[in-house]
Amino acid sequence: MTGTPPAAPAALRSRTAALGRLLALTAVVPAELVLLVVVIGSFVLWFGLGLFVLFPATTRLARAAAGLARAYAGRWSGVPVPSPYLPRPALERTLHGWFWTGHDYQKSRWFASVSRTIRWLWKDPATWRDVLWVLLNPVAGGVLAATPPLLLGGGLYALACVVLPLSGSERGLPMGLPAGLTAALGLALAAAGPALARPALRLHGHWTRALLGPTERSRLARRVEQLTVTRLDVTEAQAAELRRIERDLHDGAQARLVAVSLRLGAVAALIDRDPARARDVVTEAQENVTQALQELRDLVRGIHPPVLAERGLAEGLRALALDVPLRVEVRAELPGRAEAPVESAVYYAVSEALTNAVKHAGARHAAVDLVHADGLLRAEVTDDGRGGADPGRGTGLRGIQRRLAAFDGTLTLISPPGGPTRLTMELPCALSSPRTSTS
Repeated sequence: MTGTPPAAPAALRSRTAALGRLLALTAVVPAELVLLVVVIGSFVLWFGLGLFVLFPATTRLARAAAGLARAYAGRWSGVPVPSPYLPRPALERTLHGWFWTGHDYQKSRWFASVSRTIRWLWKDPATWRDVLWVLLNPVAGGVLAATPPLLLGGGLYALACVVLPLSGSERGLPMGLPAGLTAALGLALAAAGPALARPALRLHGHWTRALLGPTERSRLARRVEQLTVTRLDVTEAQAAELRRIERDLHDGAQARLVAVSLRLGAVAALIDRDPARARDVVTEAQENVTQALQELRDLVRGIHPPVLAERGLAEGLRALALDVPLRVEVRAELPGRAEAPVESAVYYAVSEALTNAVKHAGARHAAVDLVHADGLLRAEVTDDGRGGADPGRGTGLRGIQRRLAAFDGTLTLISPPGGPTRLTMELPCALSSPRTSTS
């Protein structure tokens, strides 16, 4: 049986889609030229008239256009282009009311914010790569995008001139060529346009990545910045944990032990003249010792739950699920044990996620999935609550991010209004061989 191969329609659709995308990229060239004029004008106004306020606005406009170019390079050309920008530094306020911009102190919050933004944009190498892209892409990117559609259009025009001569004679043919040569040229151009569409689209994506992708220097700078922030977060978290332990010891076990010491001192005075009262004091001291021991156990459990050391992360999460006031299903596929700090981080991160599901989402059911693949320990917490979770509106999710960042972990949140909420935590780690449970 003969006929068109099944792959032919798919190839035709792919080439047609590539031509359409190239036409769309060509159509935005006028807007890129307008952006080029705006960017050049902002630099002229800054260095010529001192109007520096326009620089942040135009730079962010260029970043927005570059961000769209990165998105479409990954979506249309199949060439992913990660964002290369350095994180924006925080604006810190001192005890005396001044604002630290990372370079100097300013009294005005607005001026400090503008100064910090300008320095952040100016010192980021990605800013100047964006400017270079704005300067070059209307020509280089425009030529790459327009060539296949122009070849197709020129070929169709040549064929139309042969079939429908403009003046009814060969003098209406392009460049006075003979009809046969014009038809052959038209067919060649019309075939070359679709054939070159996909390679040109991919080449356009590589061009975008060459200018707008992160360089090794920017990757290193971003990594240093990330490690600096992570170190500060870990230091703050450690200091807060130490303060919590000191507070719990001071207000709980230490106070009870001091009371026990005072009561035992009173027993020495009462044991001869009032033995009954002495027995009561000893009984009270025993009760205080028992309560102090329980508080110490709770404190130790808050530092590192014994169930983690004895039975591992999966069983620890199952034990945790029993204490949560909602129905929790734990599914775990771990062929071994992770390092103790990693298990502890995941345990408390899942605990915080379940607490948020109860307190803020009003969830009735939750599921915890725990797997290890490709060197990553992945924990996913899903609940059927009201959704709408936002790390910027509370400290719980930010605390999870800080806890995971100490191990180069990532947190991905999907929480549309109305739910469900899905929290995915990934930490790079290796698993050891399984340990025999003590229970």
